[in-house]
Amino acid sequence: MLTDGHPQSSDENSQSVEAQTGRVSLWLIATLVGGTLILASFLTDFFFEKSIRDSAGMLRNPHADVIALVGAVLLALPLVWHAIKHLAVGESHMDELVALAVVAAIALEQYQMAGIVAFFMIIANLIETRTALGARASIASLVRLTPQEAQRVSSSGEEELVTAAELNPGDIVRVRPGDNIPADGEVVSGESTINEANVTGESLAVDKGVGNEVYGGTSNLTGALDIRVTKVGADTTLGRVQQLILEAERTKIPLMRLIDRYAGWYTPTILMLAGMVVFFSEDRGDGMTRAIAMLVAGCPLALLLATPTAMVASLSCAARLGILIKNVVNLEYARSLSAIVFDKTGTLTTGELSVTQMKPAEGLDGAELLQAAASAEQLSKHPAARALVTIAREAKLSLSKPTDFEEVLGRGVAAKVDGQDVMVGRSTWLKDRGADMSLLTNPDFQEVEGLSMLYVTRAGKCLGWIGLEDRTRPEAREAIDALRELGIKALTMVTGDKWSVARRVAAEMGCTDVQAEVLPEEKLKLVDELKSKGYSVCVIGDGVNDAPALAAGNLGIAMGAAGSDVAINSASIALMNNDLSRLPFLIRLSRQTTRVIAQNLVFGVVFILVVMPLAVSGTLTAIPAAIAHTFASAVVIFNSARLVRFGEELEPHAASVSPAESASSMVPAPAVA
Repeated sequence: MLTDGHPQSSDENSQSVEAQTGRVSLWLIATLVGGTLILASFLTDFFFEKSIRDSAGMLRNPHADVIALVGAVLLALPLVWHAIKHLAVGESHMDELVALAVVAAIALEQYQMAGIVAFFMIIANLIETRTALGARASIASLVRLTPQEAQRVSSSGEEELVTAAELNPGDIVRVRPGDNIPADGEVVSGESTINEANVTGESLAVDKGVGNEVYGGTSNLTGALDIRVTKVGADTTLGRVQQLILEAERTKIPLMRLIDRYAGWYTPTILMLAGMVVFFSEDRGDGMTRAIAMLVAGCPLALLLATPTAMVASLSCAARLGILIKNVVNLEYARSLSAIVFDKTGTLTTGELSVTQMKPAEGLDGAELLQAAASAEQLSKHPAARALVTIAREAKLSLSKPTDFEEVLGRGVAAKVDGQDVMVGRSTWLKDRGADMSLLTNPDFQEVEGLSMLYVTRAGKCLGWIGLEDRTRPEAREAIDALRELGIKALTMVTGDKWSVARRVAAEMGCTDVQAEVLPEEKLKLVDELKSKGYSVCVIGDGVNDAPALAAGNLGIAMGAAGSDVAINSASIALMNNDLSRLPFLIRLSRQTTRVIAQNLVFGVVFILVVMPLAVSGTLTAIPAAIAHTFASAVVIFNSARLVRFGEELEPHAASVSPAESASSMVPAPAVA
């Protein structure tokens, strides 16, 4: 092919894609010039007298020969040069067959045939190369979404125009309506609506306010924002997405590696067959003509394009809907899944816990109970901790700064608050830590069905409990039903939450199995058990506390990965938003991609099996063979291109309410019993 597919970094890609496109455009111009010369040679042959005879005794026009020779050499140069480059590094490629055929035609003084063969083979190559560059250009355009300049705000409030490359974490930038956000960051002032479609795949804009995270390259639509920069350049979510898409584009599925393994045998085999035709032909001239036709017919262009074109189209389709596939092997593997393990919090549920009940001990009011719990939980990023802190601040409670903070994953937190030891977590864990939990003997302080309950102790004495609830995602049940229709046999929900909550959520979702009160290491054990039973297991979680399980599954999918390096790095596939409907779509896309690849491969094999015997028999000459190859390549490319539009009917995620509205609707005032 006319351009090399050597690996490039995301920066190299964004810098070189225009240069590569320019080179391809130059080759196209040179090809059209060469093709024009070949056409001119035919016209010269037609209008002017033929005055010399060639070695076979045929009359020829010397002017037409010169024009055709120049055109043939111009067209042959890129093919011959590329073939030499491959041979120099010990690689076998399809260009060797075509280059040899063109050189042989020129040596036999068949200049017009050489020019036409080279012309159509280069056109076929240019179609494929331009298609690949188009996909790469669309990826490179992600970088251009990030503005080159930004308005940095100094500590005195003055604005300074700087390049985006000068920004550092901690800087404050001002983004006005209509501007793109220059880097990942956190809103420190202002409210606005942001279009995040290029990162999350959601077509619906989202409202952002103080404390909300924003992503570089997204569009600010309505209000002015002051943003504290957290990540810049290639470290931003958009930069990571672009880098991983490029890495996925360079990976290969096993079928592609198998084709590469046997490609080295293919070219020598075709050369041997062509040599045998020449050797056993009574007329050497006719034998050479057939051999040239065989070299052209034997070029497996359609076969070589069958898989990579389909994979690039699938990656583009997935990226459009906010599905980040890190390796094309993962895309291929999705079609064979038979079991899915869902984390509950943040996956099947919104992960936005709301405080709905509190029960303080006798002589203690609800405000004091909430203040102690929220003060201790301030340094935790667990959804329960965020819910406690949020409602405490809404209640205008003054929170103390915790010290000696300790968080035990899946159990609770411990810290010193105002010099006293405060613990918040499961009752069993608090007992193990030596707390006095005798209050649980009172029926009013025992666990309530359907609530996630946190007990609070101070100085070793139980202060009461706080009950939280987490709502299920509206699209989750629909997605699970769709997965069942796709043939997924085991749909298991796992959670560290208590059994009463787990059973309620699992029943709402229609899961086939549920496991509750499990620790991260127990999630690993569950995944291993399913795999030992012969299931092909996919694990879906938020990519943070689920990272070990995500890595243990045959396929790991992180939900809501936008802005989370842990999610993007720990999973095989990252859903940039929280829409579970993307999951059955991913499986359908994987199966459709497999079908398209199979169609392309069958077409490529049948094409070679048909044209090769025709070339051997002399029925098909080199020129029709080259034209047929161009047609075959176009068929494969356009068949693969259908995948780009796959799933266009998929509706965007319905969650169009703002985070503030969502929080206010899900965090009611605590009901103090």
